[in-house]
Amino acid sequence: MSIHPPDIRTVNVSRYVTPLREGGSLPAIAEADDGFLYVLKFRGAGQGAKALIAELIGGEIMRACGLKVPEIVFANLDEAFGRTEPDEEIQDLLKASVGLNLALHYLSRAITFDPTTTVIDAETASRIVWLDCLLTNVDRTARNTNMLVWNKELWLIDHGAALYFHHSWHNWQEQAKRPFLQVKDHVLLPRATQLDEVDAELKLALTSQAIREIVELVPDEWLTGEPSFETPMQYREAYIEFLTTRIAHSDNFVKGAKDAQQTPF
Repeated sequence: MSIHPPDIRTVNVSRYVTPLREGGSLPAIAEADDGFLYVLKFRGAGQGAKALIAELIGGEIMRACGLKVPEIVFANLDEAFGRTEPDEEIQDLLKASVGLNLALHYLSRAITFDPTTTVIDAETASRIVWLDCLLTNVDRTARNTNMLVWNKELWLIDHGAALYFHHSWHNWQEQAKRPFLQVKDHVLLPRATQLDEVDAELKLALTSQAIREIVELVPDEWLTGEPSFETPMQYREAYIEFLTTRIAHSDNFVKGAKDAQQTPF
């Protein structure tokens, strides 16, 4: 597998269409100046820029490993949007998010993945489980699969809950080596019967250079507020170290996933 560095476009939000109240961070469907609709994730939402960082890094790692993820773009939000919105909650969110946000191409008429009606092959299921273990993504359960079926293909969305260690940065070097205990709730775990094969492939593909190129996409303005780091470069190096360490110790989370498969569901 050859991994190429992603190219992230920047668009300007031209029209706020409607909120998506299913998510706790209140994302929205918005139109951009390129004429396309996007699911807009706001920097001013509850988890702040950290959710956008996780969305960007997680989504692009998934894409780099051959999985389908809607195009991710940077989305500029003008301060004028907050002045005209009648809903006070949304108005506050828009005002807090002026500047650079993140958005994913809106997959019109996509349907939510249902594991009881759509069967995923073992290799794809194993790849998704392995990568969610790498990213410590807690949000791929039967209750909330964060997968869509669009044009008869499986698409992965919503990686903002991944990399949850960065909400405190406590003992993060050790966390990088630990199993992913929440894998027991992963919706695709029963189908992930090729974890060893996928482990060997993805460890070779996700080189330190590939990880660096993805992490370096994160804008400087999102890398603030953490007293452990003095510069955005130090922030990025910590993300790179966490991910490369986790890949090097992937046998820990692979074993954890295989152990979880032996537990009755």
